[in-house]
Amino acid sequence: MNWQVNYALENINDCLKRLGFAKHVTGDAIKISIHDRPDTLAIISASEEITLEIVQHYHEQFPDLDFICGYRKACVWTGKAINYVSDAKIGWGSAGTLYSALADNNVNTAAHKDYFYAYRLITQMRVVRNIEREFDRVFIIDLANGRKLRVGMLLEYEPTADAVRSFWDKFGSVDVMWNINPNGEPTSSAFEVGRQLGCGVMKWPEFKESILRR
Repeated sequence: MNWQVNYALENINDCLKRLGFAKHVTGDAIKISIHDRPDTLAIISASEEITLEIVQHYHEQFPDLDFICGYRKACVWTGKAINYVSDAKIGWGSAGTLYSALADNNVNTAAHKDYFYAYRLITQMRVVRNIEREFDRVFIIDLANGRKLRVGMLLEYEPTADAVRSFWDKFGSVDVMWNINPNGEPTSSAFEVGRQLGCGVMKWPEFKESILRR
């Protein structure tokens, strides 16, 4: 049994206790049984990047798949993979996303909990005419005034200069680095590095104002 599957089974069974159980099926697949609910078939992947090819392969292996979990904390999902699983009514995201989805009984429609609410804010804005998701944390928006912005979402409580540089190096240039953690604030060094790189490091109020600017 793969290491990530073993850890996932331990954590899920610790959470479920008398409500149900999880067991290994084969490879990266597990089955989760909860009283008075249909069984859930989930993939627990150790991949550092979840691509379209990976999710298609899993779906071909398991046509009744309910959820794909990128178990590594640093796991990145590509936009094409996200679009595929969303269209196929397969939930996706981190281990924490899977655990929350089991508790909320919405496994098939669950999306990565770290980015779900921030991304939904953008989809609800009338001035946003189109969104292209490149990665779980990077998207391009076309605005009603003709502007186009490439946006990265930073999860850190207090993003540092290193966090901004690392994001830029990994995902390429962005117009906005949006700190989506609702509690913290970017450090002064993060703002400075953003200016040097030519992107705005922002919280939601500043980003929203930028989007609405004509």
